[in-house]
Amino acid sequence: MPVFHVTFKCKPGMREAFLKKLTEEGIVAACRGEAGNLGYNYYFSAENDCDLLLIEKWQDFNALAAHARQPHMARMDEIKAEYVTDMTLEKLEG
Repeated sequence: MPVFHVTFKCKPGMREAFLKKLTEEGIVAACRGEAGNLGYNYYFSAENDCDLLLIEKWQDFNALAAHARQPHMARMDEIKAEYVTDMTLEKLEG
């Protein structure tokens, strides 16, 4: 089961707006509704008001590969360009 921690480094003051935009455009719901998605949750950092953590869990790497090809992921990349300065990805297992 692939599990990832994705940390978005948002522009100052843009963390909440970034998550709100993803939610309003249906990207969060679309990701959660994908086949093979076992978890897709965002968390605010208590230490850094620019950091937004996403923990995502997938049934297998085929589901993860299909996720990356979804049209809403292309839209997410466009939104990230507006709100995010950097992103780190940490693979935990799988």
